[in-house]
Amino acid sequence: MVVKSELKLIKNLQQKKYRNEYDMFVMEGKKAVEEIFNAGFKVFKLISTGQLLDLNKDIFVEEISMKALKQISSLKNPNGVLGVFYKKEAALMEINDWAVALDGIQDPGNLGTIIRLCDWFGIKTLICSNDTVDCYNPKVLQATMGSIARVNVHYLELEDFLENIALPVFGTFMDGENVHDSHLPEKGVLVMGNEGNGISQLVKKLCNHTLRIPQFGEESTESLNVATATAIFLNEIKRA
Repeated sequence: MVVKSELKLIKNLQQKKYRNEYDMFVMEGKKAVEEIFNAGFKVFKLISTGQLLDLNKDIFVEEISMKALKQISSLKNPNGVLGVFYKKEAALMEINDWAVALDGIQDPGNLGTIIRLCDWFGIKTLICSNDTVDCYNPKVLQATMGSIARVNVHYLELEDFLENIALPVFGTFMDGENVHDSHLPEKGVLVMGNEGNGISQLVKKLCNHTLRIPQFGEESTESLNVATATAIFLNEIKRA
């Protein structure tokens, strides 16, 4: 049985300050919890309303009522499985291919989708500016669909990183070079900007190449959603 103090802790982990304090996060959903567990994340607690979990080793799963689960879940309609895990230790940053860098992404759904895209396209390293939304935010985790287990996410001073990286840096801009006409190398860093303001001026100065997605419909000043644009750029990078 889940005790009252544990229920309070799980509820508190919906907030970034408590996730940082305890180095833990909450994952919800049977498939996502199974993926995180089977990827080797250390478990604090697994909770289920009765669903059996397909795990690669035996571990105790505590039962909980749906009523109690609703009190601690971040979802409107919890689906019966919740796991509390310890954050994985920061991996050494190795860029043997391409990496994606995010400059001030604020929307949890966008970050979660970008993590999932990195997983799909085999991008192992995702660099986030310190003002990018927390990758362990519950909404981010839901959008990753378990891909957080296979992508190494690093938070750092983006300007310092780009200034010292010995790889070509490709910034994405409305007036950049047509990505279809660009010569894309085997290794590089793709920089994606904030949803409303794009890439900051400081980061822009550190991009030695620019890219854009050509528009075929009627001209407008609106840019593509950042996650959608990331998918198109990564597809072009992997086709090169």
